[in-house]
Parts: sequence; C-alpha cells; structure tokens
Amino acid sequence: MKLAGVDVGGTFTDVIVVDTASRQVRIHKVPSTPDDPSQGLVEGLAATGPDAREVDFLAHGTTIATNSLLQHDGARVGMITTRGFRDILHIARHQRPLHYSIQMEVPWQDRALIRRRYRKVVTERMGPRGEVITPLDEQEVAAAARELREAGVESIVIGFINSYRNPEHEERARSIVEEVAPEAFVTTSASLFPQFREYERFTSAAINGFVGLKVRRYLRRLVERMRETGMHAELRLMRSNGGVATAEFAARYPATLLLSGPAAGVLAGAHVGRACGRHHLITFDMGGTSADIGIVTERGIVEATARDTFVAGYPVLIPMIDVHSVGAGGGSVAYVDAGGAFRVGPRSAGARPGPACYGLGGSEPTVTDANLVLGRLRADHFLGGEMAVEPALAHRAVEELGARLGLSALDAAAGIVTLVDHHMANAIRSRTIQKGHDPRRFTLVAFGGAGPLHAAAVARLLGVPEVIVPVYPGITSAMGLLSSDLKYDLIQNEFMLDTEADLDRLNADFDRLDAEARAQLRRDGVPEESVHLLHAADCRYVGQGYELRVPMPEGRLSAEGIHQLREAFNRLHREEYGHAFPDNPIELVNVRVVATGRLPRMPEVPAPTGGGLASALVDRAGVHFAHNGRLEAHPTALYERMQLPVGTRLEGPAVLLQADSTVVVPPAATAEVLPSGDLLILV
Repeated sequence: MKLAGVDVGGTFTDVIVVDTASRQVRIHKVPSTPDDPSQGLVEGLAATGPDAREVDFLAHGTTIATNSLLQHDGARVGMITTRGFRDILHIARHQRPLHYSIQMEVPWQDRALIRRRYRKVVTERMGPRGEVITPLDEQEVAAAARELREAGVESIVIGFINSYRNPEHEERARSIVEEVAPEAFVTTSASLFPQFREYERFTSAAINGFVGLKVRRYLRRLVERMRETGMHAELRLMRSNGGVATAEFAARYPATLLLSGPAAGVLAGAHVGRACGRHHLITFDMGGTSADIGIVTERGIVEATARDTFVAGYPVLIPMIDVHSVGAGGGSVAYVDAGGAFRVGPRSAGARPGPACYGLGGSEPTVTDANLVLGRLRADHFLGGEMAVEPALAHRAVEELGARLGLSALDAAAGIVTLVDHHMANAIRSRTIQKGHDPRRFTLVAFGGAGPLHAAAVARLLGVPEVIVPVYPGITSAMGLLSSDLKYDLIQNEFMLDTEADLDRLNADFDRLDAEARAQLRRDGVPEESVHLLHAADCRYVGQGYELRVPMPEGRLSAEGIHQLREAFNRLHREEYGHAFPDNPIELVNVRVVATGRLPRMPEVPAPTGGGLASALVDRAGVHFAHNGRLEAHPTALYERMQLPVGTRLEGPAVLLQADSTVVVPPAATAEVLPSGDLLILV
C-alpha cells in the first residue's frame, strides 16, 4: 500500500510517499503555488516518482481556510438570526484586546466577517431547555433569504439563540434558505458545534461561512486535478483537532481546517518525542512564513480551551490543538520601521518572490538571506542542490539594510537571526512559563525547513537542555498527516451539579452521541473494529466562567463514576491553577464523545546507515556565531546528515546538510544520532 502526506505551506509544499510493504520513503519539497495550491500538490507528488499515480491514500494539510481568514479574503456573508440579536457579532463581550490602548484594532468590528447590512432578523425563540417559546416565522426567513440573495450574498449563516439545545429552528431555516438561494453556501451554528456562548458560536459559524466557498472550490479543483493526472487516492483532510476528515465533511465545515498544517506538525512532534522516550515536549515548527508551537505533557497534546482559542483575532468555538503561531519564518522580512526600529516579520516574502537569494525579484532581506550570509546555509546544497540560490543577492539585500542601521552586512545578518530567535523564544514562554510549565523540564522537538537552523539558539534562550531533530525535519508535518486518524467531536450540554447528577439522562445522552459517532464513521467506511470512543465532561466549580475537560470512565456511568469524575476534576484544577476546592459543588456543563476511526499509518522510518563522520564530511568552512557578545567566524565541519549512522557523536560547531533542511549545532553543543535516526542536540 502506498501512502502520501502533503502539507501545503506558505513557501513550500512538502511531500512524503511511503510504501508500507518495502518501507521505502521518498520526500520532496517544491515551491508552493499560491494562486492554485492544488498545482503544487500534484507537481510535488509527481516529483517523487513515476508511480505517484498509484498512491492509495492521501492525507493533506492545507492553509486555504487560514489564509482566507488572515488576509480577510473570503465570501460576502449574510446572517439570519433571532430578532433582538442582530448585533451580537459586533458587541461581543465588551472586552478590549488591549485594555489601555486608545488606538487599537478590534478585529470583529474593524474587519467584520458579516457587515451589519447583511444581518437579518426573524421571529423565533427557543428556551434555555430547548423548548419552543416562539415558533419560527418561515415567511420572514424566506424574505430574508431573498433580500440577501438579491444583495449578492454568497454565503448565509443561520444562528439562533439557544439553538445549541434544540437545532430544530435552524434546520428548518436551512431548508428554506436552500430553496430560496440554492447557490448559497449555508452554515447553521448548531451543526458546526452546538455549544453555549452565542457570541463565540455565531462567530465560529461566520468564519465557516466566510472561508467556505474558497475551501469548497479548492477541494473541487484538487479532486479534478487528481483525476486529470490519473490519481485515485482516498483523500483525507487534516483538521484542527488533530484528526482527519473526508473531503465532503471538510467542504461542509471548512472552519475545522483552520489549523490544518500546524496540527499535523504537533502530532508528528509528539510521535517523534515519545519514540525517543521524552514525554514533556515543545514542538517547534519553523517554516517559510511562520513558526508554530505546541505543548505535549504526560497527559498528551495540550488542546485549546474556549477562553483562549483565537485565530486572526476571532474566537473559534471548535475543538483544536493548542497551536500558537508567530510570524517568524525563513521568509520573514527584516526592515527598519517608521520609528527607526530594527524589526523582523511578521510580513513574509512568501514563495513568490521569496527571499532575495531566490532571484525571483525579491529585494528585501529575509531570515533565509541572513543565514546564507552567516554561512549557515550552503548555496550549493539548498533543497539538496535542486534549487539554485544566489548568495550575492542575499548579501546585497542584507548590506543595504545594514547601511541604514550603521552595521556591516555580517552584523546586520546576525541581528536578523538574533531578533527572530528572541521573537520565537518569547512565543514559547507564552505557552510554557505563562501557563505554569517550566521549559527547563521540556525537550524541544524542532522541524520545518528552518526549525533545525534556529532550534539550538532558541533552546539556549529558554534554558531548554536538549533538542531533537527528526530524520526528515523539513517534511515532518507531512509525516504527521500519516500518523492521524479520522476524528469527530460530539457534544451535549447538560448543566447539572455532580450532587444532583441525573444518571439516566447522562447515559442516554452518551448513548445517542455514541450512535451518531459510529454512524458518521460507518459513512466514512471505517469498520466497527477500528472505531474507538472516548467520553469526557466539561466541568467547573459553581460560579466559574470557564471549564476544564475531564476524562470520564468507560461504559455505563454510575454513582461511583461521578465520584471519580469529581476527584479527577479537583486534581486537574490543582494542576492547572495551583489550588482546588474539594468541598465546592461541581457543575457538569457539557458531555463529550471523541470518536476516532483507525486509518493506515506509515511504518517507522529506517534510520540512516552511512559510513561515519569521515565519509559524511562535505567541507570545512568559516561559519559565524556570536561569542562573548562578538560575532566570530568559527571553523565548522559540514556533514551530509544521511551519511551519519546510529550512534555517531559530534562536537559543535557543525552544520548538517540534508535535502529538506539544515541543522546547526552551535559551538559548545554536542549531537548524537539516536537509534531511531533522530538527532539529539545537547545545548
């Protein structure tokens, strides 16, 4: 069986093809094609060999939804909502992103996903227990849909108050809208994720409507391209929750793809770290446009919570891995701002024109140009020698920036690298120290095309003692796509105290959610023996505003199970906040079912079997590193990484070259090739 993982990033499209029978692995990176990402995907697969059309299973990570939201380039969206709630999307929670700023941007007001003129109200009302208080006025729904259609609205969101308890009115409104405006992309808030907190639910539905048409058109084009080239692989899309879904599901709920690629990276980083015996991990994925950071503890991958899940400034009430992205990548542009300050990013040169050294018309210096000037990248070994870069163009761009700052080209390049390293270290602090994790107890798993270049320096800034670099760091996220399963999250609101738990109702709700999950996986073609269900509850102390997710016992829930839930919640609350209140009653806000369906997995990647340091040595050159506050050229050995067998140890400074990335081992650091083939750097 042939498996393929393709992760389309802002600069490169990463491809891995694995033959599960022979365990043969082929990798490739091609520049992304922003105008039509499906072109880069198909070209990248074709570049792995003539038998790419024989791939049986294709897992795909995409940035289509993310870029649409970040660039505010989506559909014209309209909304039909309950009378009296037209301005929920504007009012939000009366919270200011920056409490003391008088010149701040409020995303949901400055860049409204649905303009007020396209928000229509209708008569209806559900009660807090799902009872019908006011019947839906179907004529008003039809009239609103006609008005939106005539105004050129392409996507319509239906969001009614309390629909999370009873979606009957939303579903009836959907039917009416689809009759009146059959070409519109329709989203109902309860079908996306039936959760209370109407502002977050409405905004999530608005995001789904905003990005929906772009994602649907892209998936249609991708399927067409695959057919045109003779590919008949089973296609699955990576979702923000760390699972994959069918193309049909992804096209209906595109908001679930917002962290598609980054989620795959965290999965892969967790897999690599655990294979090396580490369970406290910081995954560090630095590509061409951004650096994505995830946290893994002994309890597993950290998931985002409702109180701090934001993408592009908008709250997202959809299950997702907690991935923090910063505008720091190989293509991040260095510049002097209007106030004369030296800055790097978040603006990126992207794939076109890319860094100055690409020779595609870019003239601004980037992080990649700086690494080339410092000698940490080899012009004759970029993408394994398959892509030509021009050091003279990089030097000229960095030199021009240095002239504005009164610095030499070398000092300006070192400044660019130092700034981006500190930017990424600060981002990691926000996910570790500020959340109660000591980074000194963690291992940094570094990947992405640029991650291994910067990992050791970032680790030193944080006090992280060691770095692990996977065998194929540049396509690790693509590998993560092949370590995922089909995954669906189902939820039911409960709002009951643990002291007054209605076991019959809870068990009935779990039975219904289990049945819905199994039915969805059956539709996806998953056999019963490959289905796995997990139960959990969102709990809080009475009076708290936010919840913690607590695993629940398997099987039928009993009084003993409620007691175990209470103990687990108190324990988790103490770990999360440093204290607990064991005598306080606990409120079960929601119950959840997480359903997974097992998919084909890639086998373990064979470790390199090279001839040792002598045969791996490519060259010796002067590479610049800061030492005692001064930039100095250090004699540095350059090795072909795939020629270093298991057990090889080397002293820094050293640069390890490979087709998909470059690893920098700085002075005073050591590196060892582990039995898995991964590289351990002690910083």
